[in-house]
Amino acid sequence: MLPISIFTHNDCSLKFNGINHPESNLRLETIIKSIKGIKDIKILFNESPLASLEAINLVHPLDYINNIFSMIPKTGLRGVEKEPYADTYLCPNSKNAILRSCGAGIAAVDDLMTKHERVFCAIRPPGHHAESIRANGFCFINNVAVAAKYLQKKYKINKVAIVDFDVHHGNGTQEIFYNDKSVAYASTHEYPLFPGSGSEEETGVGNIFNATLKSGTKGPEFLQIFESKILKPLDKFKPEVILISAGFDAHIRDPLASINLESSDYFKITKKIVDLANIHSKGRVISFFEGGYDLQALSESIKEHIKALKN
Repeated sequence: MLPISIFTHNDCSLKFNGINHPESNLRLETIIKSIKGIKDIKILFNESPLASLEAINLVHPLDYINNIFSMIPKTGLRGVEKEPYADTYLCPNSKNAILRSCGAGIAAVDDLMTKHERVFCAIRPPGHHAESIRANGFCFINNVAVAAKYLQKKYKINKVAIVDFDVHHGNGTQEIFYNDKSVAYASTHEYPLFPGSGSEEETGVGNIFNATLKSGTKGPEFLQIFESKILKPLDKFKPEVILISAGFDAHIRDPLASINLESSDYFKITKKIVDLANIHSKGRVISFFEGGYDLQALSESIKEHIKALKN
């Protein structure tokens, strides 16, 4: 088995959202420290490059991208949303953090297709709430969506699956691929909860699979739902590559939701995705760090996730 390849960059830690904001740089620092503490797996760390505008433009119009960058303040913070969710901020260091996060996914695709079969992008800001022309939910560029489009363009991959187990629905990823039969988007998420999308009636062109979770859902029930509503349709889809939006905020300790997963559940969830990839995708998986806002839960859960990616 080849080493796990990690793409990250210190620029991603320099983005500041204000004191006590849940999407803090401590999240990334915590998972990097935890990954480095894994002793029984060979892990290769790589610096994320800056994404090109050409690559980002596979998903987002140039006018949107340039508008986001034009809003970056020289000092302080600037919000890009209106109430009640006016907590997606730009700071002076935002541009490089955004470009490094997206660039990690692009570099991960090249790495996946030429060297390694499992890659993890340790990045922030996250991406799955970013719609084609709207930043929200702490997200500006949809990193996983750009990677999917890049896979298809450069490597002629016909069928990509995106599995999203963040506790919040990836409204951005769904919006981008809602009418695209070549990309399957499958999400487990607490419902109702921010961002309000993700009902099981939202099915796109037969390529969207939403599995809603009730408050208080525990690991065994989650895994049963994951098997029947996520893995079963993806098995029929037969993806050539699987991308993961890996949020760890369905953990029982997380302050922003009410799902009761334990850290060990993330090994089980990830292992099931890897098993599917071994059947249909030549084992090819790239995982992207999304949500997760309790540092202890993050530290424990990321270890479980990385260990399962190795299997």
